[in-house]
Amino acid sequence: MNRIFGSELSPYSVKVRSYFRFKGLPHEWLLRSPANQPEFQKYAKLPLVPMVVTAEGEGIQDSTPIMERFEKEYAEPSLLPADPALAFLSALIEEYGDEWLNKPMFHYRWSYQPDVWSTAERIAVQMVGPQGTLAVAQARAAVAERMVPRVGFVGSNETTKPVIEDSFTRALGFLEAHFISRPYLLGARPSMGDFGIWGQLYEAATDPTPGAIMRASSPHVVGWIERMLHPKVEGDFETWETLEPTLSPLLAEEVGTMFLPWSTANAHAIVREDKEFSVTLRGAAWTQVPQKYHARSLAEIRRKYVAARDATGLDEILAKADCLRWLTD
Repeated sequence: MNRIFGSELSPYSVKVRSYFRFKGLPHEWLLRSPANQPEFQKYAKLPLVPMVVTAEGEGIQDSTPIMERFEKEYAEPSLLPADPALAFLSALIEEYGDEWLNKPMFHYRWSYQPDVWSTAERIAVQMVGPQGTLAVAQARAAVAERMVPRVGFVGSNETTKPVIEDSFTRALGFLEAHFISRPYLLGARPSMGDFGIWGQLYEAATDPTPGAIMRASSPHVVGWIERMLHPKVEGDFETWETLEPTLSPLLAEEVGTMFLPWSTANAHAIVREDKEFSVTLRGAAWTQVPQKYHARSLAEIRRKYVAARDATGLDEILAKADCLRWLTD
């Protein structure tokens, strides 16, 4: 049986667990803790979750490669639309979820005091187990002290705070309109894009501040979040013609205007070996330390674009959403 080492507080861990549930793959969910650390280290190349240990004893890390690996081995039920243009858009939206929506999730979680204590408490309980109230309290304080200064890693600071929060509420508005008339992102069955954005929004929904925003403004998004805990095939994928009215605004105003310009600027900074980079997003300044992983991730989505660029209508869709120039930079 496959074993998933993960955490309820990790968007990438719950993303993989939801995927395994959708595929009907037998698995054991293991909360990473000091108790299973020796076993984790036996298979892990990086000290990160999620990690899947296959029935054959192979350790696999990083949510998207995990899913792509099992998608090749277990074709049905498939996450991939038959239309290659839609399949690429799904991958692009997954990338946006993993790499951009992580910013508001992490920002709210470690910037607002109720969210800090709520998250630190849950992590502390996972860390120390049944060791008593004092041990949990001490671990909670240590977690908060370690994590709060790390908001800068996702670019969160007083200058970027309104940019991040506006992006979050804007994305919720687009998704709310989109999910009014369909259960999943591309129709009546989940796609890679669903899992990418869901992991981040699921975590945000469990935190006090963003959770309250979501429940007040986006009931259809909340319904989709609950549905994605145990996703299933409820029908077919739609066509771009029926998806475009409510999905194209997300592509244009979030992916093409926020995520891809930021990701490109980050990648350029890595090449130049800059210690800091700045980019203007919707007229607002954004400055942060470059992140190497995101540069590799951008290279991968560009590789996927090259493989899909002959798909009928794809370049037209991407150009209209101002995504094309960033993918061919």
